Amino acid sequence: MTSEQVIDRPTAQPRRREVVVSGRRVKVVDMHAHCSVPEAQALMSGRARRGDSQSTLPLGSVQGRLANMDQQGIDVEALSINPYWYEADPDLAGQVITLQNEKLADFVQTERERFVALASVALQHPELAAEQLETGMKKYGLKGALIGGSVNGQELADPRFHPFWAKAEELQAVIFIHPQGTPELESRLQGNGGLTNTIGNPLETTIALSHLIFEGTLDRFPGLKILAAHGGGYLPSYAHRSDAVCTTFPDRYKPLKKNPTEYLKQLYFDSLVFTPEALRHLVAEAGVSQVVLGTDYPYPWTSTAVDHVLNTPDLSDEDRVAILGGTAAKLLRLDT
Repeated sequence: MTSEQVIDRPTAQPRRREVVVSGRRVKVVDMHAHCSVPEAQALMSGRARRGDSQSTLPLGSVQGRLANMDQQGIDVEALSINPYWYEADPDLAGQVITLQNEKLADFVQTERERFVALASVALQHPELAAEQLETGMKKYGLKGALIGGSVNGQELADPRFHPFWAKAEELQAVIFIHPQGTPELESRLQGNGGLTNTIGNPLETTIALSHLIFEGTLDRFPGLKILAAHGGGYLPSYAHRSDAVCTTFPDRYKPLKKNPTEYLKQLYFDSLVFTPEALRHLVAEAGVSQVVLGTDYPYPWTSTAVDHVLNTPDLSDEDRVAILGGTAAKLLRLDT
């Protein structure tokens, strides 16, 4: 087990939890933290649909956000916004994205030690999205982008999105895939249990990643830095069926450069799985270098993400340091 402790700061501020592993102070980075820009939402004039981020905390709610981070032991949040603009035309989408990215950049500058941000992009217009990603990173200092698991029913592996993927690879951008639901299945996901979220969200991520693998997108763009929400959905839990289908039904499989399961080590996954065994298995399937901390803040799926990593058996202290922040710091280039 790890030697973790809480250190009091000699100030009048509430106690801030500082995580120490084997005598080493760890910079803890949360890669999955939502926010919203109400001014940008207003531009949509009520046209926000699935994926609407209005239930997340506005950027201005900084004191409550910092207090929550301090309590949990999170030093840096990578802020991102779920896309609600995929039905907007290029002009409207351009206005929404520009305003959001400007606000994100301005906010990050006010708390540079505690926040970074991922850009918004209008992926329904791939060439525009590529331009927005480049502007977001080069002009505003954003670290990548959040995108949905599909775009108006189109898979992310569709060739029309190649210009965006090419730009993301060129810029070494972190591309966080966050599901927006599976409307095609809504009739079957009605009823008790909130299944549109409980099952639908991880299912969308599973479908998106599987297409990116089997359609050869990850072969075409091997330098992509794709981060999948919620532990990658169901894919890491049952990935070897993807290998088995290649021999069981060879007529349904176009050969790739490597076995489907090997692409898991080319992807990144957040730690938002719900038991120590699930986290251990995710690490076993993808490799510890591919797992980063994620809380899904402000949604209360977990308030113990740090302890989840610290208390998972079979992880070494080096593993814990990597998951808590070491890998994320490299992905986000926090020291550059």
